[in-house]
Amino acid sequence: MGKIVISTNVSLDGAVQDPDGKEGFGRGGWFARSGGQDVDEFFKASYAESMRTTALLLGRRTDEWFGARWPSRTGEWADRLNSMPKYVVSSTLADPVWTNVTVLKGDVVEEVTRLKQELDGDIVVYASYQLGYTLLEHDLVDELRLFVYPVVVGGGERLFGETSGEKLFRLTSSRAVGESLLYVTYEVR
Repeated sequence: MGKIVISTNVSLDGAVQDPDGKEGFGRGGWFARSGGQDVDEFFKASYAESMRTTALLLGRRTDEWFGARWPSRTGEWADRLNSMPKYVVSSTLADPVWTNVTVLKGDVVEEVTRLKQELDGDIVVYASYQLGYTLLEHDLVDELRLFVYPVVVGGGERLFGETSGEKLFRLTSSRAVGESLLYVTYEVR
């Protein structure tokens, strides 16, 4: 059985919107500004995570973002991400941008439940916070992996929106990445 893992960058105040500053959000770009020299260590940790990942589960906009950047890259990390199976949740996507994509057009909860039953290993959700809201609300998330950046953005989309009830997690690991980043892992209780 597969395990749904949300793996994302987040500010101290829970912002996830526009970390690279290319989406036009006025407070975007906090990833590089607050990560500083630790960004290289972040890349090493992200590479290691990708090597343990069975498949990616993404929203349409995240597929477009990654698809515009990764196919032209070279090296082991690019080869891994580009060749990995990807599942994109979208009712409108006809031509996926990234490689090796299967579009999930049906009911999100049913499609992801089926995917968890069909795949073994980590099914990682990158950056797709709206998809993450839905998965969390329907108790489909098994684990959170958060790279916490030392910045308060003060606005923007948050890691989690409102839920119908409280969601309990248990800290399974935490470690410094470089001098200023924190990498924390929580599993659902």
